Amino acid sequence: MKSYRKELWFEAQQRREFFNITGQVATCLRESGIREGLILVNAMHITASVFINDDESGLHHDFEVWLEGLAPEKPYERYRHNGYEDNGDAHLKRTIMGREVVVAVTNGALDLGPWEQIFYGEFDGMRRKRVLVKIIGE
Repeated sequence: MKSYRKELWFEAQQRREFFNITGQVATCLRESGIREGLILVNAMHITASVFINDDESGLHHDFEVWLEGLAPEKPYERYRHNGYEDNGDAHLKRTIMGREVVVAVTNGALDLGPWEQIFYGEFDGMRRKRVLVKIIGE
């Protein structure tokens, strides 16, 4: 069995932003040479997420509105975590959206459903953060 590891780096220009990273993950898969196996993609920061869903702007807006309703950014004093930081909401949003995804690799390709895409979700942006891509298989 072979393994492959790579870090992808992102710097959101806003506090919250979604990035479609499906192409970058597919590039990692090609670089790995693995044809059958599993690929793990996970956010390496506790205020960011990796998830699978549709690449549709209306849905992304709905995520933003829904998440903000569940864990509003302000008022900052709402969160006990916000003693030295102002990102208590970002931690909660990450918990809701998830840390990672695992995707099957079949015949050297990501084995995704018809509309499925892989996203990096940033909830406390404007600084560099990374995503780990780990592939195992043959």
